[in-house]
Amino acid sequence: MKKFIVTLDEDERRHLQSLTSKGKHRSQKVLNALILLACDEGEHQGNRSRNEEIARVLGISMRKIDRVKKRFVLEGLDVALNGRKGSRVYKKKVDGELEARLIALSCSQPPEGFQRWSLRLLADKAVELEYIDQISHETVRRVLKKTFSSPGSAKDG
Repeated sequence: MKKFIVTLDEDERRHLQSLTSKGKHRSQKVLNALILLACDEGEHQGNRSRNEEIARVLGISMRKIDRVKKRFVLEGLDVALNGRKGSRVYKKKVDGELEARLIALSCSQPPEGFQRWSLRLLADKAVELEYIDQISHETVRRVLKKTFSSPGSAKDG
């Protein structure tokens, strides 16, 4: 495995020490700061701890230490502390028109034999009416949750 050597300057050390000693921060951010402080091989570090010792004291794996060191060396302090932001873009399945149709459908009379609309019934009916090729009941739930309408309420809209 390739070795990544962490060297912190005085400002970075001061920032990491203040981050670990005061304030409210995410636990993973504090843990990553402690890892970087312990692995520092710069001139401002008194004695560097071994990875095995750091893992034992912090209760983490050796692999976690290697990942934090690698992110610090390749991508910088901010990414090493906070991690990367997700870059995946999801295509929206439901647009405004479909949303309006689902709301109108949920406010209409339920099918024969049912007292009120269920999420699965709404999803099946939307596909049957060819509003969309396929849709899950969970997607219908998310659409209806954003509105103030209540499927199966006493008042029909």
